[in-house]
Amino acid sequence: MTNNSGIIQTRIRILIPENYHQEPIISRLVSDYQLTVTIKAAVLGANGAGGGWFDLNLEGLPADIDRSLQYFRDLKLDIWNGEERKDNW
Repeated sequence: MTNNSGIIQTRIRILIPENYHQEPIISRLVSDYQLTVTIKAAVLGANGAGGGWFDLNLEGLPADIDRSLQYFRDLKLDIWNGEERKDNW
């Protein structure tokens, strides 16, 4: 989705493994990539055990969203784009 200022929105789902629980992965989307992030849903293990799934709406300039997705790839996180999903998450 795009508006007149060039800002777009995209929805993704990411898995953040337990070894990244102490890292500010989602907050870096705001500070490093100037994105507005809305957590639409999340599933976390009891007491922080295991990995966690996050459904996120990302809003920002296309280049900033692309850079943030590359950041996730560099961390080797599993990422799904909402356009690839058929279950209306």
